[in-house]
Amino acid sequence: MTASLDLVDVDSLLTEEEVDVRATARRFADERLRPSLPEWFESASIPARELAKELGALGFLGMHLTGYGCAGVGPVAYGLACLEIEAADSGMRSLVSVQGSLAMYAIWKYGSEEQKNEWLPRMSAGEAIGCFGLTEPDFGSNPAGMRTTARRDGDDWVLNGSKMWITNGSVADVAVVWARTDDGVRGFVVPTSTPGFSAPEITGKLSLRASVTSELVLADVRVPASAQLPGARGLSGPLGCLNEARFGIIFGAMGAARDCLETALAYAGERTVFDKPLAGYQLTQAKLADMAVELNKGILLAVHLGRLKEKGTLRPEQVSVGKLNNVREAIAIARECRTILAANGISGEYPIMRHANNLESVLTYEGTSEVHQLVIGQALTGQAAFR
Repeated sequence: MTASLDLVDVDSLLTEEEVDVRATARRFADERLRPSLPEWFESASIPARELAKELGALGFLGMHLTGYGCAGVGPVAYGLACLEIEAADSGMRSLVSVQGSLAMYAIWKYGSEEQKNEWLPRMSAGEAIGCFGLTEPDFGSNPAGMRTTARRDGDDWVLNGSKMWITNGSVADVAVVWARTDDGVRGFVVPTSTPGFSAPEITGKLSLRASVTSELVLADVRVPASAQLPGARGLSGPLGCLNEARFGIIFGAMGAARDCLETALAYAGERTVFDKPLAGYQLTQAKLADMAVELNKGILLAVHLGRLKEKGTLRPEQVSVGKLNNVREAIAIARECRTILAANGISGEYPIMRHANNLESVLTYEGTSEVHQLVIGQALTGQAAFR
């Protein structure tokens, strides 16, 4: 964040390691991502395998995990990396968080030593890409209704069903798939080369275009008993993974907001309207001030939640507070910044409309705003209102 935007001296709350991680992520975003993002967004294609290897070489994949080649940095350092990468594009942050906080975390948290040793070193290096199969065409907010099944057949499991809106699916080497069994919901580590597994890419997106989004189709996919995640039983497994990913979004959304605000601030200083800079008008300054206040509040909230996570005391409803507030404020900032740029705000020459389009997806994935409101509502009232 530029000095002019850091109104509350956030840097004073950070350790030297956290500042260094942030600087590395910002350099990668500036030098590797930003120059190509307009083209990737326009063409709706990214060099996912190249990017994964480059991110792996920097230690950004599964960076908050320990062992198995993972960097083992703290939650705030991980969050700041997400912030800087999403300041470039939400799709880029999705690649990082789905790899590290969903696919890798599931194996790291719930997997066997054999599964961890087989996949995590390669995934942390970006040599293998993972995806996370929970959402289905008819079951997003209500994963308990999933129709994908896994049945025992001798010593094997046979999986049937489909998953939808799966980041990295078409380029993944391994999928963590959640399925209904006679013993409740269980997770499976499924190599994507397994016969019967396919992942057609979803096209025609108007959001997260610089990201691979796919359907997963499982037609009599046979995997050995050793493919089951031994430590996950019921929905607590996948929901625990989602909380990890949502934590990254709390920081990441503020990156998208910051990039919009920095763009609007620079534009307002250069654009002349009625013979003086746009930044010199009271209405413009009021917009900039309000947005800067919300940005700083959101970053402070993210850092505070990161410190709670460091202590092991972060609760699910606190993650919902962060995700609900920060994404909601980020999309409001993007829309307001667009008004400062007026017609230029819809041009691909500037990143604001791209961020706004991306944030429309971030607003509803990994828990819609309504779901997070209900999580917070239950924490406040003791009453579950999901049904």
